[in-house]
Amino acid sequence: MNLEKDEIMSLETPEQKEPEKKKKSGAVWKILLTLTLFALFMVAEAYYFINYYKPAEQADVEDKEDIVEENANGNGVNEVPVISDSVTYSQEELDARIAEALKNINGEETERILSVIRDSLSQGRSTLDTLRNLYPDEIIVASGGRYHFVPINRDLKMNEYAQENLEVLDSGEFRYLTDGTVTSHKGIDVSSHQGKIKWDQVAEDGVEFAIIRVGFRGYGKAGKLVEDEQFDANIQGASKAGIKVGVYFFSQATTEEEVDEEVALVLDKIKPYRLDCPVVVDVEKVDDSQGRMNLISVEERTALMLRFCEKIEEAGYTPMLYHNTEMSAIMIDIAAFEKYDKWYASYSSKMFYPYAYSIWQYSNKGKVNGISTAVDLNICFEPVWE
Repeated sequence: MNLEKDEIMSLETPEQKEPEKKKKSGAVWKILLTLTLFALFMVAEAYYFINYYKPAEQADVEDKEDIVEENANGNGVNEVPVISDSVTYSQEELDARIAEALKNINGEETERILSVIRDSLSQGRSTLDTLRNLYPDEIIVASGGRYHFVPINRDLKMNEYAQENLEVLDSGEFRYLTDGTVTSHKGIDVSSHQGKIKWDQVAEDGVEFAIIRVGFRGYGKAGKLVEDEQFDANIQGASKAGIKVGVYFFSQATTEEEVDEEVALVLDKIKPYRLDCPVVVDVEKVDDSQGRMNLISVEERTALMLRFCEKIEEAGYTPMLYHNTEMSAIMIDIAAFEKYDKWYASYSSKMFYPYAYSIWQYSNKGKVNGISTAVDLNICFEPVWE
């Protein structure tokens, strides 16, 4: 899928300004000397600012609606509205307050924080992984040059997946075990980007299910509907090879009428076939100045994707929502989709995402026999077919 990798290892920021030369306590000097690595400095800044500078009464109500994505020249090309109850911090905000925040901490707390940071980074964890360990009750997303801290909604269904049960093979494939037995199922998702696929070889390589693209809506003002030219060959070939099949549609709808057009196309294309797996609507932020859905509000995006799911359900099929961490945390109201199953995308081996999902897309660089290109790899934790 045209998915922006959601595990961001670091944020691009202006060069840090050298602090003024003035007398500081030993603890502060120790922090400044320790934070020589960029990632470490970023983590400490965020932690100090949030804990020692953010007024408690503002923690859950700060309204940062407009997040500006920048192009290579640094010019804003898209204002992407995000959910209002996320707390956000730009690098400029952190830089402006770090010196004063450092003054307000004591030596014991400083050492505790630094110990947590050192241990995390020494184990090869990213900046985001380190922050997530410090804030287990929040979903943390790096997006648009900002950190977003979104409180986890414990009223929603949580997943019960355990990190220690995940097995990463030498091939890069993931497997999930229960009591030492592999209980996950190997899957892929494909489109015309994979060209002509030899499905018998795919099946022999252990692939149990495939989610096949029906089509997509193009970018720009026109938003043309496009059928995937390999759809019929893929669904026929996969089914003949004994692979369970489902479908997905990449949406860029901005109106109810466009959603209805997309659903009509999907229903028309899948009518001749038996589906084993759900019909998925793929909603993503697009790294393109003409990304149509980037410009609509969180409420609009939520309502449109909900309408897609409802229409699919009314037609007698099982709907599913595809999303990554950024989308579900700050770009849609994930609670509105509580009754529907989820297909979650995260290209990381860390199982940090709290909410329930059945399929995990964990790589877009997989190798599978019978496919000449890289392919998206997935596992489902239990069968998503009837």
